[in-house]
Amino acid sequence: MEGRRTLASEVAATGVALHAGVPVQMRMQPAAAETGIVFRRGDLSGSPSIEALWSNVSQTRLGTVLSSGGVSVAVVEHLMAALAGAGIDDCLIEIDGPEPPILDGDALSYLRLIDQAGSREAAAPRQTIRVIRPVEIDLDGASVKLLPASVAEFSFEIDFKSTAIGRQSFACVLTPENFRREIAPARTFGFYEQAEAMRAAGFGRGADLKNTLVVDGDALMNPELSRYSDEFVRHKILDAIGDMKLAGAPLQARFEGRRSSHALNNAALRALFADPANYALV
Repeated sequence: MEGRRTLASEVAATGVALHAGVPVQMRMQPAAAETGIVFRRGDLSGSPSIEALWSNVSQTRLGTVLSSGGVSVAVVEHLMAALAGAGIDDCLIEIDGPEPPILDGDALSYLRLIDQAGSREAAAPRQTIRVIRPVEIDLDGASVKLLPASVAEFSFEIDFKSTAIGRQSFACVLTPENFRREIAPARTFGFYEQAEAMRAAGFGRGADLKNTLVVDGDALMNPELSRYSDEFVRHKILDAIGDMKLAGAPLQARFEGRRSSHALNNAALRALFADPANYALV
């Protein structure tokens, strides 16, 4: 039976918060088996902690926000995706700001930190959440399905008016190799015409042309950053992998997203766990 994994050593990084736009220091540390993924706000009195679980998701606008006891950590999905792709079950993440640093706007930059730290297996066995009955969430033409499957799979479809994106679809089996090669390098994206309003509302203040693919009408403003012709849908899968990591254990299921959002991703997990007949721990 495969054991749970944690980091082999501590690793640190410094960068800017995507939405808050402030400098952030982050330390990722080994954790005891059964700890799970835990965020600690080292900048706040008492260094309060938040478990990275679906039940602690409090907001989903332009990112997944975890909250507990009046304390929040925002935009956790890219880091959570990297931890899922690397097979890390237990990790303590200390930050001195409201979000992890965005780094390159992908999951690959976090994956490289995990590579630097290394990983080790614990004596405790890893549990998997096997989806037994299909779960589906639909809202305004968008949907998420969690379907029984023999392995963890992700598929996604998007359709944007901008011809810089258009209609894209992608699917993959989630393995460390596939994640590193096909998903982790895909950067986050945004729209130039929305930038001013977003920043006025407190979002995207750390976004720039070096960490975010920016679409202006039907053109990509920084095509030199692009790593795939269908990078936009690959990044949506990256987000979904990060959001599904909040299940608390690896999902053995096929995730099918169509124009889905962080809100629908979290709603799918809430629907899954609302009925114990939907899943089994194996």
